[in-house]
Amino acid sequence: MGMRVSNNLDLTGATIHYCEASDAGKERIEALGRTVSTVDEAVPGADVVILAVPDVVLGKVSEQVVPMMQAGAVLLTLDPAAAYAGLLAQRDDVHQACAHPCHPSVFLERTTVEQYADTFGGIAADQDVVASFEGDDEAARQRTEQVVRAIYAPVIDVHWVTTKQLAQLEPTLVETTACMIGQFLKDSMDHAIHEVGIPEDAVKAIFFGHIGIALTNALRGSNPFSEACHLAMDYGREAIINDDWKRIWDDEDLDRVLTKMLKIEKIERTR
Repeated sequence: MGMRVSNNLDLTGATIHYCEASDAGKERIEALGRTVSTVDEAVPGADVVILAVPDVVLGKVSEQVVPMMQAGAVLLTLDPAAAYAGLLAQRDDVHQACAHPCHPSVFLERTTVEQYADTFGGIAADQDVVASFEGDDEAARQRTEQVVRAIYAPVIDVHWVTTKQLAQLEPTLVETTACMIGQFLKDSMDHAIHEVGIPEDAVKAIFFGHIGIALTNALRGSNPFSEACHLAMDYGREAIINDDWKRIWDDEDLDRVLTKMLKIEKIERTR
């Protein structure tokens, strides 16, 4: 993510400092003609400090950089888990923000080869961003939005929520639900091919097309499912989904999954 966001930032007129701890990372930055700065050089004068590092080290890295930051600066992370868990170092005069890309929608109208190829976002296909900002400094929030729109460009809109709401969206809605179902679809397809023995081309042809129609029918109401389809759907829900599935939205379950993701014993403090 550090390379992704810095590639877009490099297209702006902002003064950017690139920091990297690993030798391999430094080589990647220098290969693009950029200069690697030390944290001591970059952080004290920065208006926005972006921590594009894995969740499990965000707390430790923030403890290093936050004491160096100038008053009124923004600490921007790209995933809400550590912020919601209270792992980030804090100062009363330093704002905390988090901005997570939505990725180009499955329903996005694409017209170019580049847009079709950009499944992740940040290159050619438009995407939304969901973000949180701690504090009531509107100028700092607007400065943060400028940076967010730059690093995830092209951006349709930035949707502001609370830190907890962002954590509920990611992981509960996105990873616990959508990504899990995406992998389950792959598992079911592989079973049809490798265990049941149906020809792979036939499986993929019918499955990929029906995934598309299932999503547009269910999420957009494009066409109604048939009565027979509803009966099969009801059977699938009974056979596959637990009756208490909505518990993943409980605060206790959110804490449980975040402790797994962050590899910590428990959530000490939430917002």
